Amino acid sequence: MTNDVMALQDYLAQGGVLTAPGNVPARYRGELLRLMGSFVDSELAASAGFAGVINAAPGITERIAACRITLEKADHAERVLNVMADFGTDTARYQRQHDWAARVARDADLGQARQSGDMRLSVFHYPLTGWTDAVVMNVLQGLATGVQMTELTRLSYGPLADTFRQIAPREARHATLGLNGLARLAESDPEGVRASVDYWMPRVAAGFGVAGSARFDRLAALGLRHRTNEALCAEWQAMAAANLAKLGL
Repeated sequence: MTNDVMALQDYLAQGGVLTAPGNVPARYRGELLRLMGSFVDSELAASAGFAGVINAAPGITERIAACRITLEKADHAERVLNVMADFGTDTARYQRQHDWAARVARDADLGQARQSGDMRLSVFHYPLTGWTDAVVMNVLQGLATGVQMTELTRLSYGPLADTFRQIAPREARHATLGLNGLARLAESDPEGVRASVDYWMPRVAAGFGVAGSARFDRLAALGLRHRTNEALCAEWQAMAAANLAKLGL
């Protein structure tokens, strides 16, 4: 390892920020593209999933919420793809490489595995079975995304961190829209909500990754991670439990 590389790693580990692709070493570039790919694929898959339940919405307010989430998640994917384009990614080809609406069987158990080059979080491979199920999934994953955003907005690659800071408030609004809808469903369909919570909780938790991940130290040294998978997952679990308890669930 050269002195220049070691100096750069020290700079990043101490909170330094890179600002352009030309400043990015090969290993950092690979990890950054992997991170962006996971986010883009997850947002495109999420958008496709919510598009499929718009017509299941029980009223105009709910339909508007589902349309907004569908639109904004696609927009978030495009914003991060634009950052990937700075690294030479063919964005038009990238968008066509997978069927974003494709889903596995409802009873499949993917754990944290990625599927055939598709970098979406495993939770976005599972199908939504109706409006109640979609709202529950949106709430639980929306809260998880909020926790994960605390990492993404602190990335050591400045242009991407700036993009995530623009995205974060809208992702938070998606969770709020979900919580508003969940409050109504807790009264009209409490059993359906509980069944969906039981289904989605472990699948959303899997999105935080494995405990004791060997990759964490490598990413932390590059300024691409700050808190462990376990810490992020624990924060999400506490947040989810608190919000569900408020609704008597």
